[in-house]
Amino acid sequence: MVENTSNPNNPNEESLVVDGRKLSIEEYLNQDEKKDLLRLLTAGSVDDGKSTLIGRLLFDSKKLYEDQLSALERDSARVGNAGAGQIDYALLCDGLKAEREQGITIDVAYRYFSTNKRKFIIADTPGHEQYTRNMITGGSTANLAIILVDARTGVITQTRRHTFLCSLLGIKHVVLAVNKMDLVDFDRQVFDNIVSEFTSFISTFEIPDVRCIPLSALEGDNVVERSARTPWYDGPALLEFLETVHIGNDHNLSDFRYPVQYVLRPDLDFRGFSAKVASGVVRQGDEVMALPSGKRSKVKRIVTYDGDLDLAFPPQCVTLQLEDEIDISRGEMIVHPDNLPQVGRHFEAMLVWMDEQPMDVNKSFYLKHTTNTTRCRIDHFDYKIDVNTLEKSQVDHLELNEIGRAVIVSSKELFYDAYKQNKATGAFILIDPITNNTSCVGMIIGPVAEDTLHTDDALPTLDLPALGIAPEHYEAIDRAVRDLSRQGIEVKVKK
Repeated sequence: MVENTSNPNNPNEESLVVDGRKLSIEEYLNQDEKKDLLRLLTAGSVDDGKSTLIGRLLFDSKKLYEDQLSALERDSARVGNAGAGQIDYALLCDGLKAEREQGITIDVAYRYFSTNKRKFIIADTPGHEQYTRNMITGGSTANLAIILVDARTGVITQTRRHTFLCSLLGIKHVVLAVNKMDLVDFDRQVFDNIVSEFTSFISTFEIPDVRCIPLSALEGDNVVERSARTPWYDGPALLEFLETVHIGNDHNLSDFRYPVQYVLRPDLDFRGFSAKVASGVVRQGDEVMALPSGKRSKVKRIVTYDGDLDLAFPPQCVTLQLEDEIDISRGEMIVHPDNLPQVGRHFEAMLVWMDEQPMDVNKSFYLKHTTNTTRCRIDHFDYKIDVNTLEKSQVDHLELNEIGRAVIVSSKELFYDAYKQNKATGAFILIDPITNNTSCVGMIIGPVAEDTLHTDDALPTLDLPALGIAPEHYEAIDRAVRDLSRQGIEVKVKK
């Protein structure tokens, strides 16, 4: 709780009481700046109460402004679905006209709020199967997922689908929110049966942290405070759990990956490489290697706007100055020499097709991976997976919202990790070169051997002996090929 107070010795000096501690305005702002951020999404079937839950969370935690409250009351009376005289909390998230007319969520709605312990970004995602791509978008950056189920219907097909998608996205924390407990008289047996079925199903996925909470989003039970109507539940209320769930270990801190975004050259005396630390930790004095050149150096300085650091970790944005002058440009990567990523042009990945137009496997796409962009093509599909039944089937292309496992061939080498090991360097998108639409998102599984490809490499080839080029010219040709590679043009050389 936050209260305004004044210093009796100095009435002009204001202070705040936060959880029983008196803080100056400056101390409060410093404390607020140091709060960590939890990104979460809500998922569930239509009418399970996702938008209502978020609205109730904001309302009960007193994170709404007066004008928002007034607008909410007016909209509830005009288009609300909660009943006469009742506030429809879902209207805080469902802002589109089509959403309000149908009482459903179509687009991803983001809401920002904070408590004394943590900052939050909530993504309210649709429950309809036809909006799977919207959920993938909302969940791509989430640390935690709240999967809602209706206490009257329990675990249904869409619950399983959303759980699978959360697993696919690598979300490590899942809350099963058994909503509308007021409609089953807060019956413990109903809750226990749903939890038993859900935990049995989720055991097949790699989700390490699962919490089950009975609640009523409409009436506020166990949303912000523990409810007296569930004396048999001894766990935390939803907000208490969101404030305390540990996400510090979600970042990969063991594999240092620094995909260079920009070469900073403000004057003749400084040359640094600016980027966001994707994973791992780098310290001043560390030996590092530049990929793809393989050249080594040591970290001379870790520079930020607020001064130099001794070490940097994700998700900090810093500039590294090295002791040696190494030619490094955007799209290349700085790593520790004893901990290298996969380097290659052939890999297997899970793809989620997000374009209205069906996939054309003969098309060459732009592949954007970290700060690197190159051309790629889809070699072949292993299978398509039905998100409702999890059954696998053979396909040769994907359509909107479909998910499949495929082999990708890129025009130049990428530096990547498996998505399960490192989300930052294991994710990519495919961009249609004609429409510039984001056609697909992908999660890398791992490398594949060249002899498993179904089609020829399709790269232009220089057969030097066949062209009559003498060996003494090979070194010059290699330099030219490397220069083309830096420009995203790959050429094979036969010697």
